[in-house]
Formats: sequence, structure tokens, C-alpha cells
Amino acid sequence: MKPTEILSSEHRVIEIGIDCLERISEEAIKESKLDKESAEQAVDFIRNFADRCHHGKEENQLFALLEEKGMPADGGPTGQMKHEHEQGRAFVSGMADSIDDASNGNAGALSKFVQNARGYIQLLRDHVKKEDNILFPMADRMLSNDDQEGLLSAFDKVETEHMGKGTHDKYLRIVESLADKYGVSKAGLDGHSCSCGH
Repeated sequence: MKPTEILSSEHRVIEIGIDCLERISEEAIKESKLDKESAEQAVDFIRNFADRCHHGKEENQLFALLEEKGMPADGGPTGQMKHEHEQGRAFVSGMADSIDDASNGNAGALSKFVQNARGYIQLLRDHVKKEDNILFPMADRMLSNDDQEGLLSAFDKVETEHMGKGTHDKYLRIVESLADKYGVSKAGLDGHSCSCGH
């Protein structure tokens, strides 16, 4: 399996998490109150699976290698993707900051949570399409077999050393449980595999 295929497979899991976040937000508007536990799980999943693990592999391994191979960091596709990762982090901070008050029925905090959730959902859906359809095919053309092998090994290190053994599985279980709770399709979990072979 190519490194870009692993990242695309993770995108399918992230999309399930985003769909759950959308349902959490819709329910919060309807109930005028946020489900604290679900919101915290969604933010935890985004911060650790989507950002720390997935975006971490993209930024520190894939993008760095593509830039080393001549892809321009400023004004190029990797620069744009990193900028969007930063935008995503700002939306996630906005969500996290408003969870407590929004779960107590504070209308302003609820509005802040929902606005940031909607911003994140829209950003990530577009972002994933750009990576899957434009950047990853470019990467596959630019990288040699040795490059690909090196990336696979680096991804494995992220999973076992940086994230910690079992962390990937933990977040797959969280997203699966949120999907069950909110009636979201788990199709992206079928056949999901990470670089550590899960």
C-alpha cells in the first residue's frame, strides 16, 4: 500500500467524524443545548486522529519530502494544505472553548460551537477532495519506490512512537461509537488500514 493510499484511507475515517460532528451540531440547535460528551469525543478525535496523527504525517513526512523534491513550499499545494490545517486548528479551538457553556444551554456559546463546527466541516470536506484528487496523485508521480518505502517506515514510526501503540484503534472505536449514536454510515471504516497494519 502506498503512503498516499494510507492517508486517503484515513480521510474516509475523518469524513465519518465530520458527519458525526454535523449531526451533533444539528441536534444542539434543535435541543438548544450541546451534548457535552459527544462534542468532547468529536473534538478529541479531530485533535488527535485527524490533526496530530493524520495531518502530522502529511506535514512532517509527505509534504516535507515533496518540498525536498522541488515542490514549492510557498504558494505551492503543500503550502496551501498547511494553511488549511492551521485554519482547521482555529475552528477546533473555537469549538473546544465553547463546549462547557454550550452544554449548559448558553445561547452565545452554542452559536459559537455551531459556527466553528460548520466552518471546520466545510473546510475539511473541500480540503480532503483537494488532497485526494490533486495533491496525492502529484505525490505518487513525484516519489520513487524508495521514497514511498521511506515514507511508509516514517508513518509507522508516527503510529508507534509519536502517537503510541493502540492509539489509532482507540480513535477508530470513538468514531465508530459516535457513528452508531448519530446514525452515520460507517462505510469508511470497512477496510480501513493505517501504516501500523490495523
